[in-house]
Amino acid sequence: MKSLDDLKKIRDNAQKKVTMRAKNDGIRVLVGMATCGISAGARPVMNRFVEQVDKKNLESVTVTPVGCIGECAIEPIVEVLVGDARTTYCKVDVDAVDRIIEEHIIGGKVVDDYVIGNYRV
Repeated sequence: MKSLDDLKKIRDNAQKKVTMRAKNDGIRVLVGMATCGISAGARPVMNRFVEQVDKKNLESVTVTPVGCIGECAIEPIVEVLVGDARTTYCKVDVDAVDRIIEEHIIGGKVVDDYVIGNYRV
């Protein structure tokens, strides 16, 4: 950081991420960030969702960290809520994030490969 302008840019970027997580309308992405999720790799998954939502200007998408979703063995778990429809994805990694954003959030088609009932260990 070299100047007050640099500090303002950092603040604005941080505020944008907080605002992105605080919206309640549109599509909601919930990332399980309890201890089990974090140890299974949820932090880079969460970061990737935030980065991609920002990069693609998906203003109606909210990315929110949540606590335990309840299935430690298949973490990281991500839930995508579109209206009343809830899709639970398991074993999500950063590559899966890109597919979920492109195919489900933008394209409207659930990514069956990662859906909790379809995933094969």
